[in-house]
Amino acid sequence: MSLSIGLIVEGYVKLNNRSALENLLTHRRELLQKLNRVTGIDPKEAIAQVSQEITVIEKALAALPQE
Repeated sequence: MSLSIGLIVEGYVKLNNRSALENLLTHRRELLQKLNRVTGIDPKEAIAQVSQEITVIEKALAALPQE
């Protein structure tokens, strides 16, 4: 996982910003879908990276108190 996404998620958790985390998760899921449709190159590394980021975001959302 990239350091930057970890810091972003950490910041949103500190701010208790569920909405921002949900938006980030939606974006990463859309990105993963696009990567899975890529042809002409091997996107395995990018897919693995985005999948790790999704896991981090999902864990952060699970840790936040329910609204």
